[in-house]
Amino acid sequence: MESNGENLSKRQFSRAVRDLERITRQIAGRYIDKGVPLTWRLLHAIEAEAVADLGFAGRHEAALRELFARPDTFHFPETDDVVDVAASEALPAVFAFAVDAYERAARHRPQLAIAAH
Repeated sequence: MESNGENLSKRQFSRAVRDLERITRQIAGRYIDKGVPLTWRLLHAIEAEAVADLGFAGRHEAALRELFARPDTFHFPETDDVVDVAASEALPAVFAFAVDAYERAARHRPQLAIAAH
């Protein structure tokens, strides 16, 4: 049986994941609406804006927010090339949310497609 602390932590983590996903999708949506392709540079900018969101910071403890920081060992290009995640074994949460937002949008707007997997 799980303790209340473990259960609360799982709920807090789940809430933070949903919150960060919502924030990331809103940010990505601004670029999608403008027809801006997802480049590595833009993906880094989306990540920076999402993790720095003041609402996110106010709603979640620092220790919980740190769980979403990209590990130092995760290196991705910072170029204007269209994102290609085919060679990536894992993506940080914000990257994954933004890529998914673009992949969903590309079903209706093919010009937004990221590089083929």
